[in-house]
Amino acid sequence: MTEEMLNRIAIFQKKEIRKIIYQNEWWFSVADVCHALTGSVDAGAYWRKLKQRLSEEGSEVVTFCHELKLLAPDGKMRATDCANTEGLFRLIQSIPSPKAEPFKRWLAKVIKSFFVIASPQGVAI
Repeated sequence: MTEEMLNRIAIFQKKEIRKIIYQNEWWFSVADVCHALTGSVDAGAYWRKLKQRLSEEGSEVVTFCHELKLLAPDGKMRATDCANTEGLFRLIQSIPSPKAEPFKRWLAKVIKSFFVIASPQGVAI
């Protein structure tokens, strides 16, 4: 599979969240998730500050993130902090947002759709 086939966009409440298949599971852009949950104008800065705070507190959330190449708004592939489902659920607990519970339900549907699509009957992702 090509990088292009693995990179996808998911939509949560009209917010784009970049995702990629890595090690046979979906990984999501942490900055995009921060933007979707907080509405922050500079989600990257929000994530950097949150990451720093979590690291100082000794939180394991940061260890669940990996830099993966995702398509950036400028059309180039750029290293982006990403988290898998477990990492996102831990991250969500660190972000005070009324959108947290709807996001968790949405995430469960996204993950479930991956397993339906990648079923033994056909591996069309």
